[in-house]
Amino acid sequence: MTVQKTDVAIIGAGPVGLFAVFECGMVGLTCHVIDALDAIGGQCSALYPEKPIYDIPGFPQISGAGLVEQLECQVAPFKPVYHLGQCVEKLEQPNGSGGGFRLVTSKGSVIEAGAVIIAAGAGAFGPNRPPLPDIESFEGQPGGCGVHYLVRRTEDFRARRIVIAGGGDSAVDWALMLHGVAAQIWFVHRRDQFRAAPDSVAKLRALDGHGLNIVVPYQLEALQGSNGVLTGVTVKTLEGETKSLPADALLAFFGLKSDLGPIAQWGMELERHHLPVDPATCQTSVPGIFAIGDVATYRGKLKLILTGFAEAASAAHAIYPLLNNGKPLHFEYSTSKGMPGSAGKA
Repeated sequence: MTVQKTDVAIIGAGPVGLFAVFECGMVGLTCHVIDALDAIGGQCSALYPEKPIYDIPGFPQISGAGLVEQLECQVAPFKPVYHLGQCVEKLEQPNGSGGGFRLVTSKGSVIEAGAVIIAAGAGAFGPNRPPLPDIESFEGQPGGCGVHYLVRRTEDFRARRIVIAGGGDSAVDWALMLHGVAAQIWFVHRRDQFRAAPDSVAKLRALDGHGLNIVVPYQLEALQGSNGVLTGVTVKTLEGETKSLPADALLAFFGLKSDLGPIAQWGMELERHHLPVDPATCQTSVPGIFAIGDVATYRGKLKLILTGFAEAASAAHAIYPLLNNGKPLHFEYSTSKGMPGSAGKA
């Protein structure tokens, strides 16, 4: 059994987990990063890679994929080791409290780390599937066909006939972004009221009848097609009236279900599926295990990416003395110290 050793094991490769690599690197700590998804980026990459984000400092607007790309470049000098497409199934302290941690993943990777940062968002997540017969056979089709629960590339749906189901921000936002790309959009919701931002809903209604048709009050009833090839979607009112919508693709946006999985069994205090932390250090109830981003909670917590970025810095600075026999960290601004190993110091 090959054991890989590092200063910090980071669980979660979303934006906050990636920025934790940077903050740890800036204080001289090495990192291994584990994520259940096959690529870095977390929900930014999986759910809204092309949607604009407006509250990242220094970027008036940046896409989810663009943010992840910038973070990947930012952490590259610190040479993080990624373990993707695998979950941490076991976490133990082989030498007792204060002796570091051993993590074993679902692919058999064994990592020993002095400290652990959990940046797992709300945990491993997956879509809420609509209860339609044989829906699985239409999933995973390439080229903007079949059933999808997220959009990775808008171009995949060019000239396609699309049914979008849902009434929240994701459904409305993607309808607006795909308008003009898709040949036809049918927007299906069970009532004529939406849970999305009012400005977005107004834009959606303005497009009704112009390459986009709002179909309310209807719910998904059945999928048409065979051998994984979708040809249409049947929708139905509560009174039993049905319609058949010709479609190449169904985009179903009914939210996500999340699960902390094995993390909930690691002996840390839990509060409504979140990990309470000391806001000054982001340490959980187990010394040496820290939590940042959406999975962490404390009084007054704001669930924003930029909050997670600040928490990553707090955790890295708290971990340094923990792994250096209590030696205090001499704080310097990046403008003064430059990047570690660089000649660009002021």
